[in-house]
Amino acid sequence: MATAYYLSIFHLIMILVAAQRVDSGVSVESLPGFEGPLPFKLETGYVGVGEGEGVNLFYYFIESERNPEEDPLVIWLSGGPGCTSLSGLAFEIGPLAFEVDDYNGGVPSLVSTSYSWTKVASIIFLDQPVGTGFSYARTRLADKPSDTRQAVQVYEFVRKWLIDHPRFTSNPFYVGGDSYSGRVVPAIVQEISNGNDKGFRPRVNLQGYVLGNPKTDGSFDSNSKIPYAHGMGLISDELYESLKRSCGGNYWDVDPSNSECLNLLQDYDKCVSRINGAFILTPLCEFSSPRPSLSDITRRRYSRELLNTSLSVPASDCYTYRYLLSSYWANDEKVRRALHVVKGSIGNWVRCNWGMPYDYDIRSSIPYHLNNSLKGYRSLVFSGDHDMMVPFLGTQAWIRSLNYSIVDDWRPWIINNQVAGYTRTYANKMTFATIKGCGHTVEYKPEEGSIMFQRWINGQPL
Repeated sequence: MATAYYLSIFHLIMILVAAQRVDSGVSVESLPGFEGPLPFKLETGYVGVGEGEGVNLFYYFIESERNPEEDPLVIWLSGGPGCTSLSGLAFEIGPLAFEVDDYNGGVPSLVSTSYSWTKVASIIFLDQPVGTGFSYARTRLADKPSDTRQAVQVYEFVRKWLIDHPRFTSNPFYVGGDSYSGRVVPAIVQEISNGNDKGFRPRVNLQGYVLGNPKTDGSFDSNSKIPYAHGMGLISDELYESLKRSCGGNYWDVDPSNSECLNLLQDYDKCVSRINGAFILTPLCEFSSPRPSLSDITRRRYSRELLNTSLSVPASDCYTYRYLLSSYWANDEKVRRALHVVKGSIGNWVRCNWGMPYDYDIRSSIPYHLNNSLKGYRSLVFSGDHDMMVPFLGTQAWIRSLNYSIVDDWRPWIINNQVAGYTRTYANKMTFATIKGCGHTVEYKPEEGSIMFQRWINGQPL
């Protein structure tokens, strides 16, 4: 009886331990929705960070398809904050994409891409901060996520991940991201650099960072929207001149007593309210369900996944329809088992967790760019020239504010004898580039983005 009792206790302990155990990294050879074995090496897992490792950050790791022993290692963060790195993997720079046409229910189909950045670099796609994608907290958080806490926790993640993957310790390391990550990535670079200076182990072979359409500083980003709208013919010359005169060029933090400026801003809003700010050439979409049998509650839940809700167009014409497919895919139990997601760790998966508590405590990342420049790190900052959320005009303006001299002046960069965009390089090893005809993320021009990245990461001029 005593032996049976102790065996029962032992089994109970093992069950509880198994329930808490998180796989640090598991190879994934196939995925629901993709035919046959994956044509690249994929690993998924969690790394515990924060106090008592109470936060489990989920990641997708894809080895370089060229030479993983020597190729650069990149950690990629999506924006939001609260948007999953699956966006980067499946929509922007990864080797898989959702098949949008002819979806009839079930698990959405995945297809291989020709433009993945993993052709020349190994990439960790990280769900951060906690509450994003499949990342979750095991215990109640003492403090809500913030920009600066992200920087600390991502650095902790990197060090622990490298301890578990020592063969990548000497690879050149880069931090990358887009959109809101523009506030956080420069802080992460500084955090890693400071840790290296203090002798923290393992030492990260930090070489630089990559940012796409990065949110940086509201006074630059937001104040550039009206000049951009004017330059693209979305508002009249007369309205633009009146706005400049009445608002004094400040459209971001307007004095409440300046009624003339506020009234003119309302006129501006009327002109652009039906423009898709993420990519001004695409329709502004509202929820269109590929499965009419969905309940109204389910429709409303998934509709929050779409970026815009003002204009109804057929699903086939709605670019953001593919975001809806990612929700179907990631909420399928077969997919979660294949990815080794801890059962019960999260409820409904959303591409962007817009309602998560968050402390926006980095108002400007410009000081971090300056510090990183002084340390000599390389950087690539690129902008889609049809993005009105973070217009390239504002990005150019804050780069100029760093006051570094130009070493390669404004010129077109070429693919197949065609202009793919324009570029300029500065003395602080910062390259700025536009991607012609691209929107807020590189997903709108993935082939051009891939070639741009390959040239830059290989040390070649664009």
